[in-house]
Amino acid sequence: MNINLYIDRLILEGIELSPSQRTLLQATIESELSRLLTVNGIPENLEGGGNILRLPTSINVKKNMNPRQMGQEIAQSIYRDMKPSV
Repeated sequence: MNINLYIDRLILEGIELSPSQRTLLQATIESELSRLLTVNGIPENLEGGGNILRLPTSINVKKNMNPRQMGQEIAQSIYRDMKPSV
């Protein structure tokens, strides 16, 4: 099964990252989302395909959090918020 997930824009307010940190953050988000989709599956509401036009999500960034940790938190938050709230 192929899954195409396209994130047009990711806005991180109040967070300064160097270009190399942004690259690491992006790679971590991609790999963590891939892992979550592989391990936990596609959320039921998206099994037949679909679009989520906007997915506001938030994480708690800790002072000493590195781009890899931040990427994992962001991906987990995105995956969690892909499921509709009941």
